[in-house]
Amino acid sequence: MNKLKLERYIERLKSGDNSAFDYIYEQTNRPVYFSVLYIVRDKMYAEDLLQETYVRAITNLGQYKAGTNFSAWLITIGKSLALNHIKKYRREVFTDFDGESYKYGSQETDLPYIFDVAAKILAEDEYEILMLCQVAGYKRREVAEMLSLPIGTVTWKNNEALKKLKNHLLKEGSQ
Repeated sequence: MNKLKLERYIERLKSGDNSAFDYIYEQTNRPVYFSVLYIVRDKMYAEDLLQETYVRAITNLGQYKAGTNFSAWLITIGKSLALNHIKKYRREVFTDFDGESYKYGSQETDLPYIFDVAAKILAEDEYEILMLCQVAGYKRREVAEMLSLPIGTVTWKNNEALKKLKNHLLKEGSQ
């Protein structure tokens, strides 16, 4: 992801050029989605919260400081919305984080088993890095830029997450 180009599109959006939103969304939606999905563990709610994240971001675009990490700003908004969602619906919607909560309102095949296992056994940062590198197809360098982390940290956490996932699946398969 080209940060300078993204910043130019953000400035265009601030100036009222709504066509700039498409580029911004394409460049930033995956990390936001996976961050929200990790918290709510439900594909349907994650998609709704992703939309709400962008609505909030556009509404408050004036609060974004040019030159800082726009993806991280969006992820912060998304995580906040996801946590508020969990608090709000805790009593109304049963969410079993040990069970298969992603099935509520969605088809079983929409979120493969491996994502559910990864969300259960990995730390939030490991899950996010694994999803961005292995599923969304970003290069480790791009993920490092998005998350404001050194590339060595991203590489190490990605490798550790893959090892944890592999060991868990091997252990589960031998039982």
